[in-house]
Amino acid sequence: MRAAVFASVLAAVALVPGVAHASKDPTPSYSDPLGGTTFETVSYGPGRHQAMDVWWMPDYTKHPAVFLIHGGWWSGGDKKYMTEITRSYVELGYTVFNLNYRLSTEAPWPAQRTDAFDAIATARRHADRWNFDPNNYVVVGFSAGGHIAAAVGTYGDGALQGLKGVVGVSPVISPLRAYTDGADSTDPNRVKLRDAAIKLAGGCEPKGKCSRVWASMEVPWHASKKDAPMLTVHSDDEFVPAAQSLLLKQMLGQVGVKMTVFTEPGISHSAPLYREPGVAERVQKWIEERLSS
Repeated sequence: MRAAVFASVLAAVALVPGVAHASKDPTPSYSDPLGGTTFETVSYGPGRHQAMDVWWMPDYTKHPAVFLIHGGWWSGGDKKYMTEITRSYVELGYTVFNLNYRLSTEAPWPAQRTDAFDAIATARRHADRWNFDPNNYVVVGFSAGGHIAAAVGTYGDGALQGLKGVVGVSPVISPLRAYTDGADSTDPNRVKLRDAAIKLAGGCEPKGKCSRVWASMEVPWHASKKDAPMLTVHSDDEFVPAAQSLLLKQMLGQVGVKMTVFTEPGISHSAPLYREPGVAERVQKWIEERLSS
């Protein structure tokens, strides 16, 4: 009965204007993985990867939220690998939405950004169910997920209601830079990232008929004055260089949007970088400042 009622309610979800979205009713499942915390998995579209785990506290209090987007070269990865990080934000008192999205093997760009918008819109529409303040949330992405998060933060005029900040951990801010860096590189990760960006673009390189989709993928080109503030973190010597984030910082700075970029010694990338001493704490402090202002 409970699942049937929820499915009928979600059928009326109003999603982001101008963004294509799936029509399948979400299908919830229930468990209680943390004391005092409720969990369910919700399908926000018909694809098997169009789903998110929602963790919240059933205390009838509105909580700010964190949306998490996993990495994996756009072609792999899964929300299950974000469970530990999800738990850490639940324990800090946030409602947490841990997203899966269509992979580049299933659909080319901008399907991944569309899925993120659909997940956010579903969450905001049913904020009361998950004790979530729909006007107070951040999006956090790792590696390829950082690219999706940053693309959400800079989409259109940047006026996505309620979005208070975007965090990228080793984010691929510039697929074009990744494409160039991997062209003559001996670093297998840079070569792989180049190939992954081509696959994300539907299998074509950034020229001719494919120039438009590459332009859509290129986050710095979409900076505007209403964009959310951003924080990104890179390792000094990882294969996704901080130079990508610094390019976005320059573009956002020109329109008056604050962006912070910091680096850590070493070569750690994505989740391993997040686990380096002090990194998670610094990210969490930045998020707290955004969501408490």
